Amino acid sequence: MPVSLRQLLVPLRVSPRVPCRVYVAAVVMLAMAATSTQANASLGQDGLVQLVAQAVALEHGEGVEKDPKKAFELYCLAAREGNAEAQYSLGWMYANARGVERNDAMAALFFDMAAERGHEHAIKLRQRFGDRADSPPECMKPPQVAILVEGRGDATGDSASPGIQNVPKKIADLVNRLSPEYKINPQLALAVIQAESNFNPNARSQKNALGLMQLIPETAQRFNVSKPFDPEQNIRGGLAYLRWLLAYFKGNVPLVAAGYNAGEGAVDKYRGVPPYPETKGYVQRILALYQGDKHPFDSRVVSPSAGLMQFRAVR
Repeated sequence: MPVSLRQLLVPLRVSPRVPCRVYVAAVVMLAMAATSTQANASLGQDGLVQLVAQAVALEHGEGVEKDPKKAFELYCLAAREGNAEAQYSLGWMYANARGVERNDAMAALFFDMAAERGHEHAIKLRQRFGDRADSPPECMKPPQVAILVEGRGDATGDSASPGIQNVPKKIADLVNRLSPEYKINPQLALAVIQAESNFNPNARSQKNALGLMQLIPETAQRFNVSKPFDPEQNIRGGLAYLRWLLAYFKGNVPLVAAGYNAGEGAVDKYRGVPPYPETKGYVQRILALYQGDKHPFDSRVVSPSAGLMQFRAVR
């Protein structure tokens, strides 16, 4: 039986012998890091483990003043990055009205999320609840990114990748409005748009890829895009394809980028990024713009690639 992350975290939990302000400062620093889009990409598993450890301490008052609401916020940050223990803990908080109002549908949603990642306790508890909520709380939704709008040098929100800038305001507004609906980080969407069309809604490639996200006719038809030069329809089609690829490659951004450029069939064939110079360059550009190689995914969208475990290491 796998050891619970809560058990693994026991040695990391705070000690009453250490000044409380030390841990408060640590929590604040982790929270500040985790709320940045770029920082989220660099937290890694160790950072997420520390984030959950601090949340556990705050939830139970272990060495710091008990603060379920703050614990909830930190769990949310880790859960948004796909941490199963944080997702399970959020389900538990909703089921027991700990720091939030009791909400069985929301509890079911988080137990589902954790269960999909193999969390044994979540799998057992999920059976006690009915229908899951349709959407997660606001803290779980991808943050809006600061977009350097064309003709301006300022923007609001989290820090955007320095390579993503001079975005036409209409496109900036569409990306920030539509991305959460597809559970796509706006920064990844912007990276693809910049790499594909450089924000030209009328772009057309030699291969007849069309619009902002350069949808080929087959992909446009696959995701119900009838007007590929319409910015909103095009972005919706591209986001739908990214959501599918993220599920198919389990959040591996290099494989997702390769699939977007060369097709998921080529990635399966070569068991990794295809050896095409164009695709290899495209993947590196997306990684530089997005500044991360992992992204949360919804496993209900499609079953993962059958050969994914045999793929060679990427990035």
